[in-house]
Amino acid sequence: MKIIYWVSTALLSVIMLGSGLTNLVMTDLSVQGLHTELGYPTYIIPFIGLAKVLGVVAILVPRFPRLREWAYAGLFFDLAGALYSVIASGGGIAKWGINAIALLIFAVSYVYYHKVHQPKVQS
Repeated sequence: MKIIYWVSTALLSVIMLGSGLTNLVMTDLSVQGLHTELGYPTYIIPFIGLAKVLGVVAILVPRFPRLREWAYAGLFFDLAGALYSVIASGGGIAKWGINAIALLIFAVSYVYYHKVHQPKVQS
């Protein structure tokens, strides 16, 4: 269970950190995707990037379970919102499939986080 948790969490972290950093520095690809294709205002792009980076840090730092839960919630809303936005804007499976895979990796990480970190019941 720990291996599944850490592999999925590492993949999730790479995905979110990569997209977060490109949003934070407002690369041309990031602006094209969020502003040109989806219609979001450009001022929100660095904020989303910072939130993603901070979410990854909160998920990876031990000893703060409540903060980790909030980070998972924030990343879920980001991923679910991205998937919805791409589908609603008419993007084909090539565009929204990547978001769906990221959401699936997120789900595995979150479920296995709870399996690995559940309190031990003493008999």
